[in-house]
Amino acid sequence: MMHSNEAPQHARTRLYTTGSCEGFDKLGESLANHPEIELVGRSTSVAEGAAALSGGHLDAVLHATRGASLPSDELAAIREYTRAPVLLVASGGSPGLLEQALEADVADVLLLPQLVENVVFAIRKATHAKRHAEGPSGRRGRIVTVFSPKGGTGKTVMATNLAAACAKHLGKRTLLLDLDLQFGDAAIMLGLEPDKTIYDLVVAPGELDSEKLAGYTTRHPSGLEVLPAPLRPEDAELVTEGKLGRLLEVARESFDVIVVDTSPFFHGPMLATLDRTDELLLLCTLDVPTLKNLRLALQTLELLSFPKERIRIVLNRANSKVGMKPSEVEGALGLKVRFEVPSDRAVPISVNRGNPVVLAEDGADVSRAIKEMAKGLFPEPKKPEGAKRRFIPALARS
Repeated sequence: MMHSNEAPQHARTRLYTTGSCEGFDKLGESLANHPEIELVGRSTSVAEGAAALSGGHLDAVLHATRGASLPSDELAAIREYTRAPVLLVASGGSPGLLEQALEADVADVLLLPQLVENVVFAIRKATHAKRHAEGPSGRRGRIVTVFSPKGGTGKTVMATNLAAACAKHLGKRTLLLDLDLQFGDAAIMLGLEPDKTIYDLVVAPGELDSEKLAGYTTRHPSGLEVLPAPLRPEDAELVTEGKLGRLLEVARESFDVIVVDTSPFFHGPMLATLDRTDELLLLCTLDVPTLKNLRLALQTLELLSFPKERIRIVLNRANSKVGMKPSEVEGALGLKVRFEVPSDRAVPISVNRGNPVVLAEDGADVSRAIKEMAKGLFPEPKKPEGAKRRFIPALARS
């Protein structure tokens, strides 16, 4: 139970600590018990903390150093995984360290011993400065991850059509990211033969930014940008969690919507994606094996502490006459079906032609259902009462 002096869970600053120096362990204990801080984890080396650092959910990183000079290599390693503000803690500082830190990408330098309230104030100041720098108008795209723990549920068809609907019908700047890294089919279903894939992007030298990302995506006639899976299955292992985490953060700065198609496994790339997912679409069909696997997936998501309120059950081929009703699905999963998409013979035809059904057969029931799903996930802002309606071109909407 939360004590009355504790800050609400959502208001606490998510902090990760790395490195070591005299007095750092004691400071870490004090921070772990501070009501404004949620200490996500600690590691002596940056490499040990790679998975947590690349989670995309940190507000700040506290790095401890024993030396009198700036630990440039360690700071560069942290920057590979996260863009969160980094504060440096040193047990033996020098004027040189402070000067070097001012020139480097370090939010603050704290010399121990230090009162814990002073450290918390410095962390608060650093995170506030970052939010202020991003500004209220800064683009912050929403990540929609399409997942099913069982093959054959129509996951890639759903991801490609949802992404195309967001781009064409909602006028959103949309990226489709194919994270079925070994056997991804998103490009084929869109009728594309891309020159570059996510593999080419992650092995390219230099830091990833919006401009670099734009050079590796392939544009679809609908306006959708696509970053396909590697062409060779063996290249998948080079798409590491750290690089993927950075890619998703950069994509958020460039796009309104990032639709992620996934493989049917909870592996490293999927876990890195879940950490940043705003809406998780869990695909279900009216058959017992899929229901069983989906129940196991929900248990796994609970163990991973994935927020239940972000999960949306999508019942695909919902009109199939197979002796099972949507209400039975809800009873088995303990969650409401949020979206229903009907079966339609227009879908396999569109797949074979490499043209999403929402574009090829705009008026089909399946297309209408997917467009309604897109609108449900990204509703238009409500107009003030009495405001005159005016025409807004699709491309002007954000």
